Amino acid sequence: MHRIAGLLMLVMLLSLSLDVVSAQENLCQAELEVMIADAGVEFVRTPDACFENLPDWPYEPHYVEIDGLRQAYVDVGSGESGETILLLHGQPSWSYLYRRMIPALVEEGHRVIAMDHIGFGRSDKPIDPDYYTYLGHTGRLETFIQELELERGNLTIFVQDWGSLIGLYVIGTHPDWFDRVIVGNGVLPTFEEGTVPYELPKNPLVTRQLFFTTITSLPEQQPEFYDAEGNVTNPQMRNDNFGVWIDYARNDERFVPSQILEAMTYFDLTDEELAAYDAPFPSRIAMGGPRAFPGLVNQLPGVTDIAWGGLGEFEKPFLTIWGGNDPGNLGRPETQQALLDHVPGTAGWDHVRLPEASHFLQDDQGEEIARRINEFIALTT
Repeated sequence: MHRIAGLLMLVMLLSLSLDVVSAQENLCQAELEVMIADAGVEFVRTPDACFENLPDWPYEPHYVEIDGLRQAYVDVGSGESGETILLLHGQPSWSYLYRRMIPALVEEGHRVIAMDHIGFGRSDKPIDPDYYTYLGHTGRLETFIQELELERGNLTIFVQDWGSLIGLYVIGTHPDWFDRVIVGNGVLPTFEEGTVPYELPKNPLVTRQLFFTTITSLPEQQPEFYDAEGNVTNPQMRNDNFGVWIDYARNDERFVPSQILEAMTYFDLTDEELAAYDAPFPSRIAMGGPRAFPGLVNQLPGVTDIAWGGLGEFEKPFLTIWGGNDPGNLGRPETQQALLDHVPGTAGWDHVRLPEASHFLQDDQGEEIARRINEFIALTT
């Protein structure tokens, strides 16, 4: 009798648990409310239910209002070391990308802040992709740093992908704000004013299908694209026409963030992790940011020159940690070398290309990257 009663109780608890999960899913999948910021910008806000029970992500969000929009960030760690570390993600990820790094950085006594760009993660998401501009993002990062008073000293910044294009601009124009810099698979490109760096494809229906086929046909264990010396050994996905990616992200309805994260990580992501990367974007109306970001590169001509010049005079500690199996432009050895040749603060440090890491190296080697950051801070404090 007691066994039967116990079984009945277990069934009831399981049923209740399933009801809670179902309720969360319903809240997450409900039609998003379109809101209007004071400046007249239409945006949506991803329901909190979409972020429930994400694997390895126990962090509560914090918010700061910038331009009438709520910008989200994680802020954890005692700060006993006296150091603050700011982590910037790129496209189409969000601060969840840093889940493997945050615990090891906090354990060393650092204060760790991982920010979601507007349009990503738990930040508000303007609907119109044309809302997103390069200088809009750099300006918001400047405001974010000042709102949190991070520029007052002992600030380390780690930037990757579009986090580097945005972060390095702010570093180059405000070098006094930062005590040390770490870059992973990123750079600050410069283009001649009046040029268009990447033309859009002339046959977009064809190129979209080719891109989709390529990106979804990669095996779960990413193939090797380079040999030990950094020479290309596998031409798959080696495409200099970034315009194809701009068009695909902006216009193809099959584009979802997890699709890109899976393709551009060295190791397989679990279904739960893939769902976590898609969590901020329960419907296409919320995807204005990820859709717009690649195209912002065509806004750079003549805009980044001053910041790149500032980086050429940056003498404070500057470290590069590369995912050595990134087949994109930012993964190339010459991209990393461009920073080493240009930034004086790179001299004397242990720069590395991690062999079992791709573009999203934080996923593949997060613990190792955090270890190197902790060591770098200890050596430069």
